Amino acid sequence: MGSFSNYKVAVLFGGASPEYEVSLSSSYNVIKGLLGAGFSVFPIGIDRAGSWFYYYGDIEKIKTDEWQLKDNCSVNIGCSGTKKGVLKIKEDGRFEILDIDVVFAVLHGENGEDGTVQGLLELSGIPYVGCSVLSSNICMNKILTHTVLDAAGIKGTRWRGVMRRDIKNIEFLLEDIAAEFSFPIFTKPSSCGSSVGIRKCKNLKELEDGINFAFKYGDEVICEQFIKGKEVECAVLQTSSSEIKSSAVGQIAGYDDFYDYDSKYKSYAKLIIPANLKDSTTKKVQSIAIKAFEAMRCSGLARVDFFVDDDDEVYVNEINTMPGFTDISMYPKLWEHSGLSYKDLLITLIFVAIKKR
Repeated sequence: MGSFSNYKVAVLFGGASPEYEVSLSSSYNVIKGLLGAGFSVFPIGIDRAGSWFYYYGDIEKIKTDEWQLKDNCSVNIGCSGTKKGVLKIKEDGRFEILDIDVVFAVLHGENGEDGTVQGLLELSGIPYVGCSVLSSNICMNKILTHTVLDAAGIKGTRWRGVMRRDIKNIEFLLEDIAAEFSFPIFTKPSSCGSSVGIRKCKNLKELEDGINFAFKYGDEVICEQFIKGKEVECAVLQTSSSEIKSSAVGQIAGYDDFYDYDSKYKSYAKLIIPANLKDSTTKKVQSIAIKAFEAMRCSGLARVDFFVDDDDEVYVNEINTMPGFTDISMYPKLWEHSGLSYKDLLITLIFVAIKKR
């Protein structure tokens, strides 16, 4: 497709999130891919405390978390009506405005995938890859996700939200959940991704421990009924205002108890593409993926995760508005299997974002 050196892409990585390390790995691959496609790339790192820096160094040091160098200068993204870009602030107080065409915020979880950064970019008038403030926030919150899916008539797992105030009467809460659900029950922080904070609970004691553990990551917890069957994923890509495509369907296998953080990012799990499903079930998953994408008002990209039980019933598990872009991540692998290379996927996402503004 030629060189795109005239297009300036700021890639945000890191972030004040439990998924900081995942972002480093994803961002490294995105930056490497964009550079390979010929774009002008400006890496902007966000440390665990939430401070933003312009990174000048070797991109290899991003994936190993060695990017925080003394000569990194602070940056801000300002809300200026005339200048749309990044403000680089030097130690002597001088500043420079770096014009950019689009931001690729490869941030996972809180303070990045939840609508916060998207809101900043909206106020700044800067195009960005991916979903809007609204859809990013709703999809990040599992309780809101289930609420919208239920209203849209899209089948999900049986669920129940738990607020921090509810644990004042924990004994009654546990008895109530146990009466409504059957074990095993999953407990999850409502607003974390990458399987952070999840427990699979097989009895009342484990349920109590799982709820308390999930509250370490926020003030809302969701309990979900375990579905026995296959765990599958489908990538969705919006190539224009009127065209939304779903990819081949992939299957997660080879993990011990459930698809946890280590299984996702330390290659413990096996990705099977295409998934071992009937053709009719595959088509159903692809159709529901687009329906869920539209119901959640997503744009650009998302990965929709499903359970398919032994009777071929399909349940939406969750929707990820900034799926992983690591070298073992399902989203790019699904599109590669569907005929869209990693490089062409990145090019598509960049120009969809630019046209959207």
